[in-house]
Amino acid sequence: MWEFIDLLITLTFYGTAYGMILYCLAVGLSVTLGLMRFVNLAHGVFAMTGGYLTVTAMSRLGFAFLPAVVVSVIAVGVLGMLVERTLCRRLYAAPILEQVLFSIGLIFVSSAVARYFFGPLAQPIDLPAWLSGRIDIGVGVFPAYRVFLIGVGAVLAFAIWAGVERSRFGASVRAAVDNRRMAESVGINVNRVFTICFGLGTGLAALGGSLGADLLPIYPGYPNDYLVYFLIIVAVAGLGNLRGAFFVALTFGVSDTVVRYFLPDLGRILILLMVMAVLSYKPHGFAPKTHA
Repeated sequence: MWEFIDLLITLTFYGTAYGMILYCLAVGLSVTLGLMRFVNLAHGVFAMTGGYLTVTAMSRLGFAFLPAVVVSVIAVGVLGMLVERTLCRRLYAAPILEQVLFSIGLIFVSSAVARYFFGPLAQPIDLPAWLSGRIDIGVGVFPAYRVFLIGVGAVLAFAIWAGVERSRFGASVRAAVDNRRMAESVGINVNRVFTICFGLGTGLAALGGSLGADLLPIYPGYPNDYLVYFLIIVAVAGLGNLRGAFFVALTFGVSDTVVRYFLPDLGRILILLMVMAVLSYKPHGFAPKTHA
């Protein structure tokens, strides 16, 4: 009995760490898709780019882990703002199909570029010594890397909630999406708000890709293979529901880990069936549209 309880605690811990990485990756998509109403299916491209930059900065430039992550997040955030200003801005008023086709094209191009420069195999990342050991957290001894992921995810969730949902900037984004003409009439620079918002979303993707490079390996197929996870979290939480995305990511991470442990052959199918059941009952997720 106690062995089974210990097993559940261990699976819950590992699932929580997994869910935190999924949250870091998906919350950026929730920002661009939920707040900006832009169908950015190429969100994983920016996560992959952040992971590649982190690995390159560490292995070829001699950066330590955390400085490499910070540099990668800033670089990808700036790249995201450039992409928004030069490409995405032209598609805000376009039909959804055109936004989807643009995103898919960006995925194909980015994957081909990644394969050309880095090859088809996953890029290994060397974690620092302080993340390679194990830590006793009271209910068990667990890898320091996953404890670190959980801590970062919790801090990030609070920072995003305070910075987007309870700030003037977040209100400006929602106002710009709801009624652009009215927002401009009260002095909101909509173009600048959208650029910053898109840069924030891509920077968050890079953060998830960088921090999770040891858990979700970085390779050219990354944007395609993990896209379904991002979409599940955003869809089940509801568009623009940043706080809901946190709880959905944790629930998905724990459920996926536990189910796949006990049913390795059917686990993924059961998880997807559960997602389908939830969306059949609540098509708009747990946060029906409130800003449109």
